[in-house]
Amino acid sequence: MSEKNSRLEHFPISWFATVMGLSGAAMAWRKAAHVLDVPHAVGDALAAVTAITFCVIAMVYLVKSLRYPQAVVDEFRHPVRLSFFPTISISLILLSIISLEPMPALSLILWGLGATLQLGLTLYVMSAWIHHETFQIQHTNPAWFIPIVGNVLVPIAGVHHAPAEVSWFFFSNGMFFWLALFAIIFNRMIFHGMLPKRLLPTLFILIAPPAVAFIAYHHLSGDMDVFARTLFYVALFIALLLAVQVRVFLNLEFFLSWWACSFPFAALTVATLILYQTTAFDFFRVLAWALLVLVSFLIVGLVIKTGIAVKDRRICVPED
Repeated sequence: MSEKNSRLEHFPISWFATVMGLSGAAMAWRKAAHVLDVPHAVGDALAAVTAITFCVIAMVYLVKSLRYPQAVVDEFRHPVRLSFFPTISISLILLSIISLEPMPALSLILWGLGATLQLGLTLYVMSAWIHHETFQIQHTNPAWFIPIVGNVLVPIAGVHHAPAEVSWFFFSNGMFFWLALFAIIFNRMIFHGMLPKRLLPTLFILIAPPAVAFIAYHHLSGDMDVFARTLFYVALFIALLLAVQVRVFLNLEFFLSWWACSFPFAALTVATLILYQTTAFDFFRVLAWALLVLVSFLIVGLVIKTGIAVKDRRICVPED
């Protein structure tokens, strides 16, 4: 087997997390264009890069599934990688969100495909959690939030494409199982040892559910009530909790899982922009600028690090 084919066989499903990070950055810059009067061109450029990246990754993974179907089956059966399959449906939903204003017809198609696939994958993943006989508590990690976060994303574009009850269905189930999983994963981290170094960057995923829920709830209700503020401040506190552990993260080598930090911070940026737009409180303006700069540097750094890792053949190789 050639080295090229071998690397294709080990092309991980987690590559789709890069699409989530790029689309999150596009959402943040587009929202900032309306709230902070930054150039629209940045968000538009990021949206175009996101679409191209999704197409390239989807084509490569399709070729992998045709040439190495057993490798895909093995990922479906893996207790960690299984949770990354909904990144495909989430990517479609996010592409629907960033195409909503310029191309509403395309947004509707992407949303319909993404929401349908998200529901199917959520049911499949949760059924696997319930009936699988080999999963252990050590297998749980923040990446298990991914199938849940996708459901909470649906209403952001869904309120424009379908009856509100459809969006409330996805939002309600995402919220309920986010809280259940949060308790399970915190129990795992406190009483069952530290996460493997490869998975430590997934801790940033903890920011995403409340931040995304805040955005979705705002689109659904239009209110900035007690529940909305609770969601925002939970996301902000988790971000602060991770910030005080910065030394732990700075000492880690680069893994593809580092992309897990990009979308959550982008979601928190969008949430902060919404809160500033609603309250006109200057603190949120300063925070939004700080987060927008952070997300931008994160994306640039992750792209560079990923390129170096691909060049050095440290990605798409068998894991230890």
